[in-house]
Amino acid sequence: MNPAAKPFHRQLYFWVLIGMLLGIGVGYLAPAAAPRQFSFFGEELTFAGTDLKPVSDAFIRLIRMMITPIIFTTVVIGIAGMGNLKRLGRIGIKALIYFEVMTTLALVLGWGVAALLRPGAGMNVDAAALNVKDIQQTLTVAQQHHGLVAFVLNIIPESIFGAFAKGEILQVLFVSVLFGVAMASLGEANQRIILALQQVSKALMRMIAMIIKLAPLAVFSAMSFTISKWGIDSLVHQARIMACVYGSCIGFIVLCLGVLLRLNGLSIFKFIAYIREELFIVFGTASSEPVLPRMMAKLEHLGCSKSLVGLVLPAGYTMNLDGTSIYLTMGALFIAQATNTSLTFGQEFAVLIVCLITSKGAAAVVGSAFITLAATLASMKTIPVEGMVLVLGVDWFMAQARAMTNLVGNGVATIVIAKWENEFDAPRARRVLNGEISERAEEKSGG
Repeated sequence: MNPAAKPFHRQLYFWVLIGMLLGIGVGYLAPAAAPRQFSFFGEELTFAGTDLKPVSDAFIRLIRMMITPIIFTTVVIGIAGMGNLKRLGRIGIKALIYFEVMTTLALVLGWGVAALLRPGAGMNVDAAALNVKDIQQTLTVAQQHHGLVAFVLNIIPESIFGAFAKGEILQVLFVSVLFGVAMASLGEANQRIILALQQVSKALMRMIAMIIKLAPLAVFSAMSFTISKWGIDSLVHQARIMACVYGSCIGFIVLCLGVLLRLNGLSIFKFIAYIREELFIVFGTASSEPVLPRMMAKLEHLGCSKSLVGLVLPAGYTMNLDGTSIYLTMGALFIAQATNTSLTFGQEFAVLIVCLITSKGAAAVVGSAFITLAATLASMKTIPVEGMVLVLGVDWFMAQARAMTNLVGNGVATIVIAKWENEFDAPRARRVLNGEISERAEEKSGG
């Protein structure tokens, strides 16, 4: 056992779990449909778990305001110190190929599980009778979803500062790469700027360390809101689709990603244990975005080069969404089965192809996969998009599985590509995963 490890009750994941359990309790005891009433200094007040949502929203905003400057400083420092810009193109091509192969595999897995287990069969829902009031805004946004072409054009920001203001990860990455290449071409003249950026990067990571301590509170409010709004009963009614999504995600992580790591001499279970705090935060917030800065630091600590992590991980957050890919094909076929929409093999295959395109426009934030699925159904016109109502009540819980799968998938992607580039310290990684090297011990020693 690592002597530098903190006791479990001082670990962040322990308090995230406590916040999660308390949030479930508050949401159950104070549902939105029947809020609790109490007196406060003579004033009669009502309270429901949904009232706590601004707390989790504030946490997400705090994290998002940090992501873009961290990506910028990390990428620029990494590229400026590369020396050989051919390496940049090589890493980019390898990453794109890896992303495409793995997301396609995830889409096929979701399609196969839905076709085999048929979670929506027997529901016999009349699509014309569904009330789409709760998803009207989603349907409006879905109609503006223009697929792959719009996604490619959206990589280029309207202005440099606009990319940072909007917080678009891929746009910031694009600007950072261009700036980093320009800095690298200056040679020794860029040293003062690089030194300054290194200090800024260290300060930003300290800020993230301060903000992330609020994660248990954010998870508490997020779970309170979700349980209060939808109720635990919603999980029972849609248990089959949830079981299929969770089972497929677990299978993808253990079998597909686990085999990849094993081929590189690592254990998927030890890797999951290594990022357990991040996984708890992702599970509580249903988004992998809050832990992006922490994942960058953890992968560097594991033995991946800083510059490669700064390129591959942010790109993966927009183009390597394995969990989202599983959900898209499975969700589409579930709705078709539930509404008795007969599909030929050719039409099911068309769902797979369209999802392959629309999945590239799905971001890593909460609710984006739901919108992307709506856009997929709206563009195909073979499966009633009104059927999205059937998964609305449990989408948050499925988003938890999607986000965790996305997180693990992008961590594995970074490790594999680093290994391909000979920029991965495998002996160090094994020692870190075995608990022989801790981040706290290195920080104290100045390492």
